[in-house]
Amino acid sequence: MRPTRPFCQEIEWLRMRTCFVVMGFGKKTDFETGRVLDLDKTYRNIIKPAVLAAGLECVRADEIKHSGIIDVPMYEQLLKADVVVADLSTSNCNACYELGVRHALKPFTTIIIAESKFKYPFDFSHIAIRSYVHMGEGIDFEEVVSFRDKLSDAIQTIASQPTNDSPVYEFLRIKPPHLDTAMDDAPQIAAPPPAPANAPNQTVSALMAQVDAAFGRKQFIVAKSLLQAIQGLLPTDSYIIQKLALATYKSEFPSMQAALEEAREVLRKLDPQGSNDTETLGLWGAIHKRLWELTQDTTQLAESIFGYEKGFYLKNDYYNGINLAYLLNLRAALPGANVADSIADFVLAERTRRTVILMCQKLLDSEKERGKPLPDHYWIAATLGEALFGTGDQDGAKNVLDKAYAGADASWMADSTRDQLAKLDKHLQGFPYRKLIGM
Repeated sequence: MRPTRPFCQEIEWLRMRTCFVVMGFGKKTDFETGRVLDLDKTYRNIIKPAVLAAGLECVRADEIKHSGIIDVPMYEQLLKADVVVADLSTSNCNACYELGVRHALKPFTTIIIAESKFKYPFDFSHIAIRSYVHMGEGIDFEEVVSFRDKLSDAIQTIASQPTNDSPVYEFLRIKPPHLDTAMDDAPQIAAPPPAPANAPNQTVSALMAQVDAAFGRKQFIVAKSLLQAIQGLLPTDSYIIQKLALATYKSEFPSMQAALEEAREVLRKLDPQGSNDTETLGLWGAIHKRLWELTQDTTQLAESIFGYEKGFYLKNDYYNGINLAYLLNLRAALPGANVADSIADFVLAERTRRTVILMCQKLLDSEKERGKPLPDHYWIAATLGEALFGTGDQDGAKNVLDKAYAGADASWMADSTRDQLAKLDKHLQGFPYRKLIGM
């Protein structure tokens, strides 16, 4: 229930209609934990419903309709919004910066939230941050309902009884700018030229919905075109660049190799060699793996191993791990490979698979506690089967894989796994130093 207020405050409540949400969007990597969080699910399932339930209009930067520079309407929202909710999950630099701008402009009605494993920097240690639990790809329904209600109550409370929540105003004891006239007093920026009369006025959010639909229909050229338009609005956003690279290489246009080479250049903008973003590294590995298959150029193979290996050590996940192990076995079996390097690759592949086996078994065990399968259940089970197969446990692999095949949502999933196992078996049998290491 909304707190009761005198009539004059009720009039004020009716006037206070806007909540601006500060956060990243799409899937972002938390560099502290290596996890990838789907922030769109946080926004759709928790934040936006909570804001609407509190009686405010909700808007995020990617939902602002604008022509020209996004910074202008964004700063205006930070200045004028009656409430700001800032989600700092994954230590998003843009979100932290925008929160600082808000704290400098307004002494109250700012709420900070973050995923429970968010590592608090020192400068946030004295600021109240409300925590929720994110599972990565999704959020538990009970957590959604619980935190959504808490956030809605908090929005109602601070909107009706505002108190200082900005450290700028709390510690410096200064007066805020006159918010009603600040925009009028600000220097005027020349307006951009008007858009053509037939130009669509769509938000990033609406365009991304079209991108997702195009991916679902496997219309990758359409998705690529849409993402290029979005990149014009958000040129440095890592999620958009990653999606564009993915759409580019999946388009196979004008040829598979040309598409892969173009995707590689798109991804270079995120500096894969220096990046700690596991999504970027996984894509880098996938692109170069396919380039190796097309060209048999060992430099492409080395780049692919680099991407998967770094991604595996950062994220400690089964996807990067099983791909790393496979490529190490591939390289170990190459004709003319140095003996010591070949044996080292083979041994590292074995060790990586043992780690992957433990990861997958832990994930499958967690399903028993959840009482339902994880969204990527098939690929966890298939990866476990491949890892067991790679370590020589044929019976264990068959038992796991038979169950996985029986529960696959589509026949191509099982076909893909069988094809991968056939390739792996070829590399294992082709390892030239089997007798030397006692196999």
